[in-house]
Amino acid sequence: MSKRFRYCIIGAGAAGLAALKTLRDLGIAAECFEKAAKPGGHWHHDYDALHLITPKNSSFFDDFPMPADYPLYPSRQQVCDYIQSYVDAFQLHEHIHYHSAIEQIVPQGEQGEGGWQVWVNGEARHFDGVLVANGHLWDPALPPQAADFQGISLHSAAYRNTRQIKGKVLVVGFGNSGCDLAVDAAQQRFDTTIVMRRGQVFQPKALFGMPRAELPFINELPAELQNSLMQVLIMASLGNWKNYPGMPQPDSFNLDEQPPVVNNLLLYWIQHGRIAIKPAITAIENKTVTFSDGSQQQYDTILWATGFHTRLPFLADELLEWQLGVPLRTAGMTLPTRLENLWFVGLAAPRGAQWPVYCAQTRLIARMIELKQQGMRNLAGLFARQQVAETRIDIVRRIWQLNMDETHRTLDMLTSLSRDDYQPVVAHSY
Repeated sequence: MSKRFRYCIIGAGAAGLAALKTLRDLGIAAECFEKAAKPGGHWHHDYDALHLITPKNSSFFDDFPMPADYPLYPSRQQVCDYIQSYVDAFQLHEHIHYHSAIEQIVPQGEQGEGGWQVWVNGEARHFDGVLVANGHLWDPALPPQAADFQGISLHSAAYRNTRQIKGKVLVVGFGNSGCDLAVDAAQQRFDTTIVMRRGQVFQPKALFGMPRAELPFINELPAELQNSLMQVLIMASLGNWKNYPGMPQPDSFNLDEQPPVVNNLLLYWIQHGRIAIKPAITAIENKTVTFSDGSQQQYDTILWATGFHTRLPFLADELLEWQLGVPLRTAGMTLPTRLENLWFVGLAAPRGAQWPVYCAQTRLIARMIELKQQGMRNLAGLFARQQVAETRIDIVRRIWQLNMDETHRTLDMLTSLSRDDYQPVVAHSY
């Protein structure tokens, strides 16, 4: 009798759910472990004002579009409802263990070539492989200065709505979350300031009334021309950075060189005098904040939109290669460089809609699983030699797609050749 392989998925957020359904659709036995009582991950805990910044037309699981009556940019609650309907429609609950925190995963063999021992709720279970989908937006990163503030101090992960804040509000961080929090406070008539340490090209959600990614004449152009034309259209839509009091000049106007920050309302409220801009913080004492231009201001609330640490608390750090606080990955950012039968789903953020990324990564992983079940060994080492390992999470989508395409070509070759005949090729960087 042939062996029945089983795979463990850690996390029932959007990435873990996409992995669970995709694997099971392909006939691969998989179980999902979720420490919370329901699926959906961070969507259940994000701030109330959150909406998707990518349109619903591209932001959905494979074969499961968002409801037709949803707005173009669904709210946090609508996304939660959509995730729940996905789980219900495909009866994924039957394969999810709730209230099940993964405590430790241990490789069987030096690199996991014999599978993985997974400890959950004090019990050890053996799996032939593990897909890590625990997310990278849950462990708040706070600067040391945060401890010096004596007013209300909240990281964006703990912020829900303006009932938690009072008085003069300072928002630290000007990514998508920071902009949303500043707008939320300003719209409720709080005296609001946002810290911008450097310039940023802000992007509108729509151009000509259409989502940017859906403009047909742009998508038909080569990548370099797309970037240049988009810069022109953004300038025509939002104007020069000098039009917004206090806005620092961007270091670059090349959209590929900076994470996309998509927000129309921040600029609106800056021009209406409801949001002020300050440079970097140099010191905090009690409720007084000193900025790099020498100015000082007292605040009652600071909202820290300062990002998150990437953490894998169930996996010994020394088993992975880390750089800049992120594990190195190859093969579409799914495969660690020196562990077997372990993959990441969602530890990548190719710019644009994320839902299709999770499904595409899992389909790629399924191909590697199939090869391993046929006896192929050391895929992690093979791709570590063939490709330059990726350190980023945010990445230009076409660069990520090039790497995905190359990985599929390599898997095509491995499928058609015996493993003894295969010689890895020179590493490629994108």
